[in-house]
Amino acid sequence: MYRTMPLGVVLRKAPGVTRWVPWNWTAVAVLPGAADVAWREMRREGEAIEYHAGTLTLELHGAETEAYLNGLSSETPSIYVVMREQTGDYPLELLLVTASPYEAQDYTDSGEEIVEKVPMPSGLIAWVRDFVEEFHQEEVFVKRRRDKKRLDLVEDGIGDPRISQVSDVYRSPTLLKKGRLQ
Repeated sequence: MYRTMPLGVVLRKAPGVTRWVPWNWTAVAVLPGAADVAWREMRREGEAIEYHAGTLTLELHGAETEAYLNGLSSETPSIYVVMREQTGDYPLELLLVTASPYEAQDYTDSGEEIVEKVPMPSGLIAWVRDFVEEFHQEEVFVKRRRDKKRLDLVEDGIGDPRISQVSDVYRSPTLLKKGRLQ
């Protein structure tokens, strides 16, 4: 109960706005059905360059349809690209693409990964929507009810069971043995 599709990720390298950050990298688009390519230059506008950084597999699972439905009902349905900084010629490593905002949220919790939100192309929206319509099942809310059993009638753990008197349930049995208390 799952489907897959290769998705190319387009990253844009633009000049930074401060002297401490020379380049700003952002995910700007996804390419449904793209071939497996790594860091191919697609377009250049002045100093800004767009690369087809790589192709990852988008997986849709039947158990996650609620998350996909939530993502599709947002103002701008999006694909989330999860990346990690690395050293070398290209500073980002592509890890994952997902249509689930819940899964993307999980990756933001650690702070080690970078999660970029990229608008879905209309064909991809239709593909995800078809999957959700085929496999989504509403979960019926079942209100939990309390048991009718009364737990306040039994006084477990109060006092010493070796003392049969009700008057002082916290009395020590050692004092009773020595004859000090009656």
